[in-house]
Amino acid sequence: MLSNRFQNGMETARLVWSRLPRSEEGDLDGVGLLSTTSNRNCVESLDYEVIENYAYREEQVTRGKLFVGYNVGMKWFFALLIGIGTGFAAVFINISVENFAGWKFSLTFKIIQKSYLAGCLIYILINLALVFSSVYIITQFAPAAAGSGIPEIKGYLNGIDIPGILLLRTLIGKIFGSIGSVGGGLALGKEGPLVHTGACIASLLGQGGSTKYHISSRWLQGFKSDRDRRDLVTCGCAAGVAAAFRAPVGGVLFALEEVTSWWRSQLMWRVFFTSAIVAVVVRAAMGWCKSGNCGHFGSGGFIIWDISGGQEDYSFEELLPMAVIGVIGGLLGALFNQLTIYVTRWRRNYLHKKGNRVKIYEACLISVITSVISFGLPLLRKCSPCPDSDPASEIECPRAPGMYGNYVNFYCSKEKEYNDLATIFFNTQDDAIRNLFSAKTIHEFSAQSLLAFLVMFYTLAVITFGTAVPAGQFVPGIMIGSTYGRLVGIFTVNHYKKLNIEEGTYALLGAASFLGGSMRMTVSLCVIMVEITNNLKLLPLIMLVLLISKAVGDAFNEGLYEEQARLRGIPLLESRPKYEMRKMTAKEACRNQKVLSLPRVVKVADVVSILQSNKHNGFPVIDHTRNGETLVIGLMLRSHLLVLLQSKIDFQHSPLPCDPRGGSQGIRHNFSEFAKPVSSKGISINDIHLSSDDLEMYIDLAPFLNPSPYVVPEDMSLTKVYNIFRQLGLRHIFVVPRASRMIGVITRKDLLIEEETDSTTMELQSTSTLKLYRGLSFKSLRWLCANLKGGMRTIICLTNNVVCKSTCRHNSKNHSVLVLRFNGRGQRHEKRLLVGNADAERPLLNGLLIQDHDIQHHTSTT
Repeated sequence: MLSNRFQNGMETARLVWSRLPRSEEGDLDGVGLLSTTSNRNCVESLDYEVIENYAYREEQVTRGKLFVGYNVGMKWFFALLIGIGTGFAAVFINISVENFAGWKFSLTFKIIQKSYLAGCLIYILINLALVFSSVYIITQFAPAAAGSGIPEIKGYLNGIDIPGILLLRTLIGKIFGSIGSVGGGLALGKEGPLVHTGACIASLLGQGGSTKYHISSRWLQGFKSDRDRRDLVTCGCAAGVAAAFRAPVGGVLFALEEVTSWWRSQLMWRVFFTSAIVAVVVRAAMGWCKSGNCGHFGSGGFIIWDISGGQEDYSFEELLPMAVIGVIGGLLGALFNQLTIYVTRWRRNYLHKKGNRVKIYEACLISVITSVISFGLPLLRKCSPCPDSDPASEIECPRAPGMYGNYVNFYCSKEKEYNDLATIFFNTQDDAIRNLFSAKTIHEFSAQSLLAFLVMFYTLAVITFGTAVPAGQFVPGIMIGSTYGRLVGIFTVNHYKKLNIEEGTYALLGAASFLGGSMRMTVSLCVIMVEITNNLKLLPLIMLVLLISKAVGDAFNEGLYEEQARLRGIPLLESRPKYEMRKMTAKEACRNQKVLSLPRVVKVADVVSILQSNKHNGFPVIDHTRNGETLVIGLMLRSHLLVLLQSKIDFQHSPLPCDPRGGSQGIRHNFSEFAKPVSSKGISINDIHLSSDDLEMYIDLAPFLNPSPYVVPEDMSLTKVYNIFRQLGLRHIFVVPRASRMIGVITRKDLLIEEETDSTTMELQSTSTLKLYRGLSFKSLRWLCANLKGGMRTIICLTNNVVCKSTCRHNSKNHSVLVLRFNGRGQRHEKRLLVGNADAERPLLNGLLIQDHDIQHHTSTT
């Protein structure tokens, strides 16, 4: 039996996962980390493939051009809403963080005028309160909001459905948790969480809101398929980056390079439009805040450092120190990734197993340590005299208390002195980076202060990453990189004394090198750095350090997000298959898998038993031909079976198959009924209650299965299977024996239809779409065309039951043209086939039955 030969088939979500390297085993820790051993129970794949069953086809036939235009318009409208929503979320987060930080620094500076000890205590308590609010929200309300969220969103766009990452409570926890953790002075950023925030906003808009909290709109519920949600989430990711860095083009490239596994040109336009809307919203908010309506916000917030007035050119001698920056960035970035792996594993295996209370204690302890270091370390540093101020410079030394900028007077005995370490510590991260990037401030920071800050902040960033708070790594990476970049700049200035060198330029290159060495991004990161610095002249240098740092980092480990995804048990399909797959075939990958198939007409009791006894999400459906041969007719999804069992309207008493098109009653389901909710819970077999009479009835699966699943031969290399699976965004793929015969070959020209300017002729190059009955010769086709000239005959297509009419015309080249007017299910179009050229290649047209007795007689005798 052929069904026995299909025992080498498989459920293809496991096809490649079984060969991927796995991280260490551990338990679910409640903060986004998934157990590797229970991975298959916690994580499911998404159905990005369109299930073209009869319900889908009937729905598509009834939709006219007006609905298609409405659907496209709604997608652009959703892109607009995603841009506006993400922009406002970013503005709210930045204003809140800047105001909390501004109040904290203002109060601290007022108190230290009387007592440094009292100022230190107030500083620690304010930071502790903010961090406690963040970790409490995460542990008690939204566990999925911990971390940056980029590995989870990358897994979602890779085809992995992780429960809880796109819910309303996750969005709320991400926004308010980021305000507390960043405002509390921890060594983390808000840019990574903004990517997750944009994805949550996009997902919630796509499903019309949240039904759990009764915040939903039915008219927004237009996109219920996983494919449509994937496009919306991609727009949200790009919007998050565009809002975080004010880099719309960088946001598009980040979504393309880093998080998505599948792309198309239509999506590119919508993502670009969403990023442009974000840029407009953020710019409008910045203009409104400049008038003093945003409290301490002022010119702070929103990472953008205009260094267009800095170094304008570079010499050949500077390429060596710049290359050194790239090497340092690759080494420190790879070391950072490895250290975070060790710390995360220790947290998962020992610390976080003890419950949420320990997570709160841990975050609060790290907050106290960070506050003590940031307040106490500048006390150990001697103050430096202010440099002679340039009349054309707007930089004031020392800066006025409560203001942002360079040259902070902290624990200094004289008025015209500043503390270079306090210039970094007693600023928000955005302003600290702006100080490190600043031009015309040569020798503002000493090498000793920069080295001390690098060691302390690098250590704090490692131990902070992985705590139960929203934590991004973009800004800490920029802080670390700009510190050692400025160090190299100091040595370069001292060595090349005659060159016009700016230390801030080397700080920028150092920031790019560390991000490249840690996150392994190239194109998108390069564009982001150019956009946030507003200096296109530095583009070649940024490209140089990024290439070097990525090459050095790749020699040691993978990127930060890939490593964190593996630690969380997210089975990502990377862009390149593993080397071991080259020696394996599809049959070897699924040799330990046992396929559980269903007959076309199946008993309800058997369906319930199968769904209760296993966790498979796809079942091959078997049917028999008249001569007894067993054939696989399609793939039935578990979620679709559950919908049929719950509705009960498709139950039948007879075990015989019905009309596959639904008979006289038609399909009694909308295709949207089969869509899985975004909450990932859906229908469970335990939620369905069936009576004893229901269990004795039958279901014909033909109208509801996917009749065209993807199939590969058993001896196809696993590398090729991997590429097909990932590039097409599949969830299941069948492995079958090698076919015994074929019915045709499709090439590029078979997929192209060229329309000529002359409306009377169109050459149809697709020879596999129109099929005449077998044995029709070229002479018979010419006879057919000649005898049908000026008349009408009916032709019935055996392949898809489309009724059409045929006529014959002659073009200007005296070629006979067979014109087929299709009138099928509300759709009407024409195709003309050039048949009069005797030198033309005979088309492979077969399968059509011509309903005219004279024509049948003539073609049988020729």
